[in-house]
Amino acid sequence: MGHNYARPATSEQRLARVLSRIPADWAISIERGASSDTWRAITHAPDQTGEWGEATPGPVEALEAAWRLNRGPAA
Repeated sequence: MGHNYARPATSEQRLARVLSRIPADWAISIERGASSDTWRAITHAPDQTGEWGEATPGPVEALEAAWRLNRGPAA
């Protein structure tokens, strides 16, 4: 019986995927938390103000969270 084992995406692949979804004219900011073990990010369109995403253990997760929060229902 054959099995199909998919390899998990690397951090670089996940970052490339989320960056490809964010429009080029949007602002992106990522910062390390005060405790140095958390990250948070914000993304927003040029004519809007975005909200900071939740604190996460890594910068890629922070950017994904911010994109989900600020992309709106159509994206």
